[in-house]
Amino acid sequence: MPPRPLEIGPAGRAAARAIERARIARGHSQRQLAARVTALGRPMTFTALSRIERTVRRCDIDDLVAIAAALGIPPQTLLAGPEPVGAGAM
Repeated sequence: MPPRPLEIGPAGRAAARAIERARIARGHSQRQLAARVTALGRPMTFTALSRIERTVRRCDIDDLVAIAAALGIPPQTLLAGPEPVGAGAM
């Protein structure tokens, strides 16, 4: 039996939204931000970034730290905390 992908929990969904909000607030497209992340030494395609923002792909800690650096913000800003239970359910 193939392994089942891990579900993205509330903290992961909140971080994905925080990444998108910060990216848009700074006027970066997904391509621009992915290029900035790559330039910092963490190769990332805009497709991978899109999948993170849409919560199709999990954002690992190394990705999160590199994305935060590319956005010029501390990583903890993207980890402000999950939404209350039941909020933003899809």
